Amino acid sequence: MYSKTHERKLCDVSKEADIKALVDHLDAWGGIDIMFNNAGIMHADDADAIETPEKIWDLTQAINVKGVWFGSKHAVLSMRKHNKAKGSIINTASVVALVGSATPQLAYTASKGAVLAMTRELAIVHAREGFRFNALCPAPLNTPLLQDWLGDDQPKRHRREIHFPSGRFGEAIEQAQAVLLCVPPIVGILGFTDILLGLCCGWRYDKSICYS
Repeated sequence: MYSKTHERKLCDVSKEADIKALVDHLDAWGGIDIMFNNAGIMHADDADAIETPEKIWDLTQAINVKGVWFGSKHAVLSMRKHNKAKGSIINTASVVALVGSATPQLAYTASKGAVLAMTRELAIVHAREGFRFNALCPAPLNTPLLQDWLGDDQPKRHRREIHFPSGRFGEAIEQAQAVLLCVPPIVGILGFTDILLGLCCGWRYDKSICYS
C-alpha cells in the first residue's frame, strides 16, 4: 500500500550536510528504500581541456560527482540504520561516460565517467547487504538544461543530432520509466551496474553484472 503523502525539500547536493538533513528527515517514514541521485549540471562555459575554466571544472565535479557520492553514502547509512534487507540506489551517469562527446564538454564527461565507475564499485561493495546500485547512461534528453546549453548554435546541435538513430532527443519520461526498471520488485536479485538508454529500439542493458 502506497501513501499519497509527499513533501518537497530544497537541497544543495554539493553540501553533505544538506543531503544528510534530507535523508534524516525520512527517519519518521522508516528511512530510505529507494534513492535516485539525478541532480547535475552542464555549464555553458564547459569546453575542452584548453578552454574550460578551473572553477567550472570544480563546480561540475562538486555537484555531479560529490553529490552522487554523498547521496549514495547517506542512503546506505539510512538503510543500515533502519535494518533494511534490500534497497535500490540509482545514479544518473550518461552515454558520454561510455563513448565521449563530439561536442567538447570535458568537465561534464569526466564527471559522468566518475559516476559510472563509482556506481560499479558501490554495486560490488554493497551487494551482500542487499543494496543494489544502478547507473543510467542516457543519450541526450530534451530538457531545459541541454536546450539552454545548445542554444542557437546549429553546428553544435548537428554534431549531436547526427548520431540519433531515431532522429530525436530522448524525453525525461523515458528516463523515468528506466528508473522504474531498477527498483523492487522488478529487479529482484539482479544488480545491473549500468543501463544504456538507446533511442533506436528502446532500452538495452549494457555490461550487466548480476549479484545474488
